[in-house]
Amino acid sequence: MKKLTSLADFSDDDGNVVESPTVFDKNIAITIRGRNNRIIVDPRARIKRLLVVFDCDNGTLIIGPNARHGFAMNIRIGQDATVKIGADVTTTTMCIVSAVEGATVEFGDDVMIASENQFRADDGHPIFDVDTGLRANPVKDIRIGSHVWFGAQAVALGGADVGDGSVIGFRSVVTRTIPNNCIAVGTPAKVVRRHIAWERPHLSFVAPPYKPDISAIAKSEGYWRHTEEAGPVEETVPSEAAPVVRASKPGIVERVLGRFGYEKVR
Repeated sequence: MKKLTSLADFSDDDGNVVESPTVFDKNIAITIRGRNNRIIVDPRARIKRLLVVFDCDNGTLIIGPNARHGFAMNIRIGQDATVKIGADVTTTTMCIVSAVEGATVEFGDDVMIASENQFRADDGHPIFDVDTGLRANPVKDIRIGSHVWFGAQAVALGGADVGDGSVIGFRSVVTRTIPNNCIAVGTPAKVVRRHIAWERPHLSFVAPPYKPDISAIAKSEGYWRHTEEAGPVEETVPSEAAPVVRASKPGIVERVLGRFGYEKVR
């Protein structure tokens, strides 16, 4: 096992490699237990705090450039797994990322992550079907598109796929595909509003103090789009084989009402 306290060019006899032209020597803790693991860091990266554990072999971490205040992440990478962090990804506090058993967790560009968030492609422990012995909770990839805002304590689990420009609400849990440019909330997260665009300037400490429309701040032109549904809208078509509903015999109440010219409302 090897422990590194800085991100800088490194290699060992077990095939583990760090490619980082820029040296990051503050708030870094890297543990490598396996072989042939790689960390590739863009020289323009900005890292507030980084904890990484490679438990097995052939894991990969890729960190992109950052012109903003950077990110803090606690990352676990298992056998053949990959974590990709795009350009200008930011976090308010440290978030947790986990990818094992060949899974990939990928963040696009300009992703804004709030506080106490987690991105887990796996459950950490196996669950099995008692009849078949097969896994009931296989790992699944996670993809977070570009210019996505994850609200405080929101979580992405295996199978989450969030489209560009979307917002995930406070304490929501994403387990499926969320289209672009929409707001999704709840457990599991569901779309509650489409055709939205969001911007980074804070409502309080970034001028102007009122932002009633987009004219008050700069517009991220590339992310102002209409929501595109993940698939075609399903239409309900009457089936030719639909069962025939037969009228039942009138009850005593209906017979009495009928004598006085009334009909029971159905």
